[in-house]
Amino acid sequence: MVPRGRGAREGDRSGGVLQCAFPVSPSAPLEPRETVRRKALALGFHRVGVARAEALAVDHPRYLSWLARGLPPGLGYLAENVHTRARVDTPEVLEGARSVVVCALSYHRGDEPGPEGIARYARGRDYHNFLRKRLRRLAAFLRVTFGAEARPVVDTAPVLERAWARLAGVGFVGKNGCVIAPGLGSYLLLGEVVTTLELPPDEPLEERCGACTRCLDACPSGAFRAPWVLDPSRCVSYLTIEHRGPIAPALREPLGPWLFGCDACQEVCPFNRTAPPSRHSTRDFAPLPRWKDHPPEALLSLTEDTFRALTEGTALVRAGREGLCRNAALVLGNTGSRRHLPVLARAHASDPSPVVREAAGDALARLAARLALAPEEL
Repeated sequence: MVPRGRGAREGDRSGGVLQCAFPVSPSAPLEPRETVRRKALALGFHRVGVARAEALAVDHPRYLSWLARGLPPGLGYLAENVHTRARVDTPEVLEGARSVVVCALSYHRGDEPGPEGIARYARGRDYHNFLRKRLRRLAAFLRVTFGAEARPVVDTAPVLERAWARLAGVGFVGKNGCVIAPGLGSYLLLGEVVTTLELPPDEPLEERCGACTRCLDACPSGAFRAPWVLDPSRCVSYLTIEHRGPIAPALREPLGPWLFGCDACQEVCPFNRTAPPSRHSTRDFAPLPRWKDHPPEALLSLTEDTFRALTEGTALVRAGREGLCRNAALVLGNTGSRRHLPVLARAHASDPSPVVREAAGDALARLAARLALAPEEL
């Protein structure tokens, strides 16, 4: 369990939702931090912590150092509002902010069958919608209850979420860059409420990975230059979601079965061996039935209209029709069988996108080589 400040006692977890760590008689008033924490848990968050809204004296320089190594195409937004990300008590975020309430929502649903090749967080509805709604309700609660200003923040805002999660005691940053909450794991989404209300901060969490390098070793594309140092241009999540155009030949086989995103480094993390939260509390991440009818070979036949219909309300819309079909072709080249040869041949000959046609042709050749087929058999 995450430390809840000095003198905090460990609470229990029921149904995967963290309960109050400070038993209080029904008539005793709760102190503000615990009032806010209980409200956040009632809204469905699995872990909550508080940090002072101070300048990020350690994490912001690390972020600048990472940017200095260069960003691949499609990630330029990470270099925007560079100085804004140093602190949240400014007009760009919330002038006069005193505290950052960090909320973590787990999307871990255990061994539930799901669509192969789609990262766990993206199998259900687009998390931005329901995560933002919960944060807005928490911010409204702070305004009404304490008369404080409060701004809800998700990952579309210029805020270094992982830094605030560490400072708020929600989790530590693992060697793969994911926030790991002890007792909950790393399958987490983060959101914050920045507020002018001054709340006692929780104890920050420092890393607990020790000598373990399982996440680094499991990366299929060798994207980690060192612990905590990711080369985004090699990351499977970047390649399948943000990258536009052809994928470099050397990085096509490392995609393996991944159509959208990648969970490889999280699947091997020992901290994810913990029991997942209740299915009810993670119901928004349940795999959508539509994926059952759309394996990679079916995705290759999508038009712009059918792509929009299939991905509406999900994170997969971000890849675009061309990107998702390109990924599907390469996945079939990596994992397909003889029955997929006609599908790839058709896409290679007639897909409207030259990027997809090229990917299908490459996949067709690689699949044929893997099946030891002669050219006349294609």
